[in-house]
Amino acid sequence: MKQLFLLFSPLLLVISCNTKSKSSVDPNSEEWVSLFNGKDLSGWEIKFSGHELNDNYKDTFVVQDSMIRISYDKYDSFNGKFGHMYYDTPFSYYKLSFDYRFTGDQIPGGSHWNVRNSGIMLHSQSAASNEIGQTFPVSVELQLLGGLGEKDRTTGNVCTPGTAVVMQDTINFDHCIKSKSKTYHGDQWVHVDATIMGGEFMEFIVEGETVLRFEKPQINGGFINENQKGKDWDKAKITRDKGDWISKKGTILTEGYIALQAESHPIDFKNITLLNLCGCMDKNAKNYKSYYVKDKPESCKY
Repeated sequence: MKQLFLLFSPLLLVISCNTKSKSSVDPNSEEWVSLFNGKDLSGWEIKFSGHELNDNYKDTFVVQDSMIRISYDKYDSFNGKFGHMYYDTPFSYYKLSFDYRFTGDQIPGGSHWNVRNSGIMLHSQSAASNEIGQTFPVSVELQLLGGLGEKDRTTGNVCTPGTAVVMQDTINFDHCIKSKSKTYHGDQWVHVDATIMGGEFMEFIVEGETVLRFEKPQINGGFINENQKGKDWDKAKITRDKGDWISKKGTILTEGYIALQAESHPIDFKNITLLNLCGCMDKNAKNYKSYYVKDKPESCKY
């Protein structure tokens, strides 16, 4: 009897393991993925104004203690070195979650409006498509601002380099639109979530509070801001394929890249995770998820 049990026990183990594996596939279980491995900058591309692709100028983007740090330790002056680091995969419908904190002082040479100012670019053009001297990508910026020790200064705002958004059924051409967030002074960590629904709407959430929502992010003809044509901001216009950008004015942005911004004040990022809301919506497929909102039939596995 003991021998018979030993003979069948491996089979029972295999059946048990298979059963456990099958039941562990929960269509309601969210599969968040990390965009940062905590060790290096694998999966990201870097573009600085005036520099070739993937030139990490003066080691501005560094990894330390499981954080991505935007550091100016090797700078004497900012000198207009606007930089962005792009995750190498575009997304359309998704949720983004991350923590950030501003640290220390702004590097000399940065503009006064860039003190404790940074952001994450959404629905951005790719790093490779930037003109050599381009300062900002065509994108929708989730702007991050730190308090200056006094007065209110909201974070989780939206800024629109080369774009525009719809607020209350009207296209808003303001370069930056304030949220209703609290002010976060000092070097404290702040948690942010964002819901990105293709070209439908974007919603920004700071420390669990919805602070801003807007609709129909769209191309705005290649200028940093509709109301700033002919002024200093015009220097940051999109120069590569300018005519193409202008011809696409009003085109809804439905997808794009995610990019971290470097614009003269040190900032740290950690816990950068993403929940893709685009995937197989066939309930008969092995990889069906109940939370998907955008169907991608070619991804289904049976």
